[in-house]
Amino acid sequence: MTTTTLAVLVPLLPFLGAVAGLLLGRTAPGFVRPLAVLPPLAALALAAVVAVRQGGDQTVNAATELTPTGSVPIELALYIDGFAALVAVLVAFVATCVQIYSTGYLRDDPRYPSYAALVSLFTSAMLLVVYSGDLIVLLVGWEIMGICSYFLVGHYWETPEARAASLKAFLVTKLGDVPFLIGLFALATDAGSFRITKVLDAVAHGALDHPTLIALLLLAGVAGKSAQFPLHTWLPDAMAGPTPVSALIHAATMVAAGVYFIARLLPVFEASQAAMVVLAVMAAVTMIGSGLAALAQDDIKRVLAYSTIGQLGYMTGALAVGDRGAAVFHLLSHGAFKALLFLAAGVIIHAAGTNSLAAMSRMKDLSARVPDAYWTMTVALLALAAIPPFSGFFSKESVLGAAEHVATGHTENAPGAAGWITLVAGLLTALLTAAYATRLWLLAFRGQGTEAPDHGRQPLTMTVVLWVLAAPSLALGAFSYRVLPDWFDGRDLTPTLTTSVVGTGVALIGGLVTYAAWRHTSAVTARVPLGAVAAHPEGDAGLVEAEAIATHEPAYGDLAYAPDPADPGRLLLGPLHRHAAVGFHMDALYTAAFVRPVQAGATLVRFLDREVVETYVRGAGTLPRWLGTAVRRAQTGNLQTYVSALLAGTVVLAVAVVLVATGA
Repeated sequence: MTTTTLAVLVPLLPFLGAVAGLLLGRTAPGFVRPLAVLPPLAALALAAVVAVRQGGDQTVNAATELTPTGSVPIELALYIDGFAALVAVLVAFVATCVQIYSTGYLRDDPRYPSYAALVSLFTSAMLLVVYSGDLIVLLVGWEIMGICSYFLVGHYWETPEARAASLKAFLVTKLGDVPFLIGLFALATDAGSFRITKVLDAVAHGALDHPTLIALLLLAGVAGKSAQFPLHTWLPDAMAGPTPVSALIHAATMVAAGVYFIARLLPVFEASQAAMVVLAVMAAVTMIGSGLAALAQDDIKRVLAYSTIGQLGYMTGALAVGDRGAAVFHLLSHGAFKALLFLAAGVIIHAAGTNSLAAMSRMKDLSARVPDAYWTMTVALLALAAIPPFSGFFSKESVLGAAEHVATGHTENAPGAAGWITLVAGLLTALLTAAYATRLWLLAFRGQGTEAPDHGRQPLTMTVVLWVLAAPSLALGAFSYRVLPDWFDGRDLTPTLTTSVVGTGVALIGGLVTYAAWRHTSAVTARVPLGAVAAHPEGDAGLVEAEAIATHEPAYGDLAYAPDPADPGRLLLGPLHRHAAVGFHMDALYTAAFVRPVQAGATLVRFLDREVVETYVRGAGTLPRWLGTAVRRAQTGNLQTYVSALLAGTVVLAVAVVLVATGA
């Protein structure tokens, strides 16, 4: 079987599994779990074969025209280079793990058949984006992921948080997709084709007439899909969905699509120096802001959500300095340990008996109660904090090394300003990442909360998946930078000495300072009665919850800002903590700037429609109704009345005739 045929089957198999799952979900429930697991598993095997055959340097490029569309044709095309081959393996691997994990996590959920089918469709759409060689076909997968995220985030539609989160995710990403679509058409118009190879060839020959405008339009879509500033606000709220969905979205689909899109079309963005600087600024603000916000969250999944936003900022920062190899390397590494983090959090949530949320301030002695989650999450957090030799160290240092090379003028792939912005923001984010990773570990596994979860035995499928993901979280980075450089444009991914020492140093500082703050707050809490601490204004969750309600920002009850007196985040952030806990009021800003003006405009239109337009409509109907009423009263049905009226009319006519004749 040819490589092209195998590549076609990779996105097709999960799609067929999704269709079959939807059709047989109610009539043959025994087939639901096999149909959920086997198609992505087969797609994983085929994607691995495609990657081996592709070998990192022999690009698979095939196309057939779908239908004549005029001057700019749309083609069903495959374009598989080293990046596409590796990302497809990641997507299929994480999707398979999520489906296996979900058989245990959602084993009692009555909507599991539709959930499993949507996860398969989600996977198929992402694989289509990865392998597609035509921008319109890529857009199809891009939009299918959007609607799948809407349904999956709103899986627990009985809760208002899930309904609001799914709608918000859909609308915010669509807000970015509108300029994204315009940018795609502008790009194809300048290049004369939607085919990616032809677009890149046109860029190489300087055929783009408006590179800056096109790049900025495309960046808007990337910001929405990959949750980058300022369109990042949907991702923390999306945690209201099932935890396996969070793992899929954060590790391998949806948010990874935007980063991958820029990597695939990086020459388009490099054609505009201004766009590269804008991309660097967007990455820097995203990294630092999300790091501060993560340090103030109490729900474990919201911490991980802001962590994803920050790690995506690292990837876009690498792209801003023109190194797509470092960006995709971190994308692969992050996919492994972030999937592990969410699925380990799912074990904790499952043990606690809740659907999707778990407040770290309530956790107690979890290391003994869920040992599999404890050990595997520790590995994943070390990878997240970029502590050597875990995988996150190698991939994050490749980003910092690329930024250093641009900042110091060793390479000219991007403006020097983009290099300095990415480097400084990346180092500061390394400090924050280690701080909130340490805080999460301390509060979750060493905390002294008031509620202990029910430590019932977890399904074997859940714990096995955790250990499977622990292996790449530990060793993928060291393996990749030594074995896979050909898949990353042949660039050397070996960590540089300067950024390795500085990056690891600031990470260790962040972890140690957080630990010291935790010891200090724990000692203070031990000396102060709990009632006194809870009564203190700084420990009143109700104030922040009331603020969240007033500003239309999600609070999830007391989970977003729980009164945990032993929280080191309060001490580290000080007065900034309250603002970081609600995402620096971005939702309130959008509500004031966009939602309320739109609501006011809608109210005005409704008033004009009801009080002005309908007044004329009602008036136009009132006059005929009055005339009809008058005529209806004359129709009495009495023959004498009709004869009398006839005689009276005859007399009137006769008098009128006489008067006229006399006058004549």
